[in-house]
Amino acid sequence: MRDKRIGVLMGGMSSEREISLKSGRAVLESLLRQGYNAVGIDVDRGLMETLKKESIDIAFIALHGRWGEDGTVQGLLETVGIPYTGSGVLGSAAALDKAAMKYILKGAGVPTPDYRVYYKKDAIRFPIPFVIKPANEGSTIGISIVRDKKEIEEACQCAFRYDKKVLVERFIEGREITVGKIDDISLPIVEVRPKKGFYDFESKYTVGMTEYIVPAKLNKTIEKRAYKIADEVYRLFELSGCARIDMLIDDGIPNVIDINTSPGMTETSLVPKAWGCLGKGFDELIEKILSGASLKI
Repeated sequence: MRDKRIGVLMGGMSSEREISLKSGRAVLESLLRQGYNAVGIDVDRGLMETLKKESIDIAFIALHGRWGEDGTVQGLLETVGIPYTGSGVLGSAAALDKAAMKYILKGAGVPTPDYRVYYKKDAIRFPIPFVIKPANEGSTIGISIVRDKKEIEEACQCAFRYDKKVLVERFIEGREITVGKIDDISLPIVEVRPKKGFYDFESKYTVGMTEYIVPAKLNKTIEKRAYKIADEVYRLFELSGCARIDMLIDDGIPNVIDINTSPGMTETSLVPKAWGCLGKGFDELIEKILSGASLKI
């Protein structure tokens, strides 16, 4: 692919813009280091013209959140015939919209915490403690754990700041793990242990705020269940390329709480940590993801 012009799509217009820029820059530096003909593209509403101007042959998607991880950019790339990394339109859209994601998981019998979807006009009635989060954001943006009725109003204000629709789900006080997959490769499971509170935006992106155990120290039964669930989710949502499935362990059963179709590639990101546990470097990871670039139709 070194004869192809690769555009690393980053930044974008979502609340995860700054994280996407970090991921994109790391990807771009890796590709250039390996001798690829690559250029960084900060995505805006003029993306179509930029792709033509830069003569892009392949798109490496390093976007997070809306207008990048939700199927919109994927649809544009399909329309103009540019192969791209990661999942297609359907999987991207269904995974980012947490309400759609939960509906599909529940329908397929995949373990996931009980939930309800609320809009601004609704009065939230759900057993405490619960987690509330915007339906269409990632990186734990706008998320709160409600442990007392007095906290509901502030948590709602925080979540509705980012979306007109929020997801409320049962809070699980359990170990958090994540399973990364790259096509047919299942990566070592990572356990996430924030040093204070829960795995929020600060814990996720501040070096030293979270302990990562790779591979996670799980008994074989839970480990097998986690891998089986990750495989089922990957198939169910028709994912491709690199994806990450986040879970909380409840009474020995991994429950899916999030699906990431464009996982972060920053210094604190989980997929690079899991990949490194295989004894492989970051450049190999980027090359592996790039090798799967394709049109999904």
